[in-house]
Formats: sequence, C-alpha cells, structure tokens
Amino acid sequence: MMGDAELGVIIVSWNVRDLLRLCLMSLLHDLDSEQVGIKARVIVVDSASRDDTPAMVRELFPGVELIACEQNVGFVKGNNLGAERLGIGVRPGEATAPVAPPFVWLLNPDTEVRPGATKGLLEFMRSHARCGMCGPRLLNPDGTLQHGAFAFPGLVQLALETLPVLWRFRGGSLDGRYRAERYEQPAAEPFQIGHPLGAAMFARTQAIAQVGMLDPGYEMYAEEVDWAMRMKRAGWERWCVPSATVVHYGGASSGQASDRAERVKWRSRHRYYALHYSPLKRWLALLLVPPAYRADG
Repeated sequence: MMGDAELGVIIVSWNVRDLLRLCLMSLLHDLDSEQVGIKARVIVVDSASRDDTPAMVRELFPGVELIACEQNVGFVKGNNLGAERLGIGVRPGEATAPVAPPFVWLLNPDTEVRPGATKGLLEFMRSHARCGMCGPRLLNPDGTLQHGAFAFPGLVQLALETLPVLWRFRGGSLDGRYRAERYEQPAAEPFQIGHPLGAAMFARTQAIAQVGMLDPGYEMYAEEVDWAMRMKRAGWERWCVPSATVVHYGGASSGQASDRAERVKWRSRHRYYALHYSPLKRWLALLLVPPAYRADG
C-alpha cells in the first residue's frame, strides 16, 4: 500500500534514457536487497523526452510510477509534481496527506546508487531528528571525489568564479568546498554543511511541510541552495553522510542545451540574490556578474 512507504524517490528525466535505466537498476537493487528491504515509492517524472524514456520505464520497471509530461517541465516543477504525487504539499504550510512517506529523495537520473547508500541516508535521518536535509558522498565516474556539499555561496565564491585573477584559489575552502579528508572512507563521519548538491538531496517531509518544496521561481540551478537556506532559517540542520556513496555523471540533461543553461543559471542566481542577500550585498554581487548576464535578473 502507498501509505506503507517510508521513502519516496523522485527522479526527473529528460532525454537520458540509458542513464536513467542504470540509475533505476542501481536504486531498486539497493532498495530490494535483503540487508535493506526499504519500503519505497519510486516516481519518474519524464519531461517529454524524445528518446522513448516512458516506454523504457513502463517495460523494464513496471513497479515505478511514471508521470509522462507532454512538455519539458524542468527540474524544479518536475520534482514538485513528484512530491504532489506522494501527497506532499509543495507550498509552505500546505497540507500533507497521511499516506505521504516521512522521507523524500530527489535523485538525478545521471546517478548510480552504490550498495547501502539508501539505508545509510535513511538511518542517519531516523537518528537525527533536526536534520531537514542530507546528501551522500558523490564520486565521479572514474572513482575520484566529486564535491557534493558546500557552504552557502557568498561574494567570495562569486569573485573566485568570475575574476580570472583569482582563479588559482578556486576549488578550496574559500570556494565553499569542504576538505577532501572529510569524505574519506571508511572512517569518515557525517558533518554539517550549508547545502548538498542537487543531484542527490535526501529530505524530511516534516521539514518540507514547514518550508515548502523547491521554489517554482527557479527552473534549475540555485534551487537546492535556496531550499537549504529556507531550512536553515526554519531551524533545520543540513548534513553530508560520507558513508553513503552515489556516483554522479553530471550535466547529462543540462548539457544538451548548454547556452540556454548558462543563462538559466545566472537568472536563478539573480533570484537567489534578491531573496537572500541584503541590498548592499546584492548590489556588490551584481557588480561581479558577467555583464552579458546582468540583464537576466
């Protein structure tokens, strides 16, 4: 029964059929293993893919719930559609149905869930009642570390990105990254963060009921930062759980429309600045934005 599920997994897909197939195989194997046995509802929201993704999901994964959209709804709206299907209110204070699972995992289709990752994240959330959101350790396909947790972005990170004279300082703590040693296995301990990368965000439905789902004012980019900031302001913690591992291929959907994606990225950042920066900080941030993208705010 739907009300028995402890976890809802939402995957928004656009023209990445083969990667989605591998993602679902790894996820379902992790959910169904004898050591885990997690009761979950898995929802794929397909944004009008042209590569027969819906047919693949129906044929190979009949237990997965499919929402086949007639147009590309984007990452944010797609995840919110999935949340509504689970019975979760997407706006702050909106009623959540009794059948809604207590935890939700927003998972990108270009990910591979390593064995035990789902259980590790779920057990962490069970034991940390004030954690509103957490994320796993992310790896690149070649097995190297991919930074999947960040401090909240400020003017320093923006300057490091946009001013070539500072590029030699990118990728470190000044750039919002946490030390690689904090992710190292097998003894890595969970640690508090600003926000996880949007590729694999594990959230508590109780926290969502308070702060809402992803802000529909974002199409993609910065929406996870905004979500985490709203949780922070509501008193919810955010953590990284390095013992849970997910491989992230990265950019498989957005890379299909890279020019447009760059404009959407800056438009989303403008929205984040407007919502969460003071007037002075917002003005300074806009001075650092590349001139070609200043008008998109």
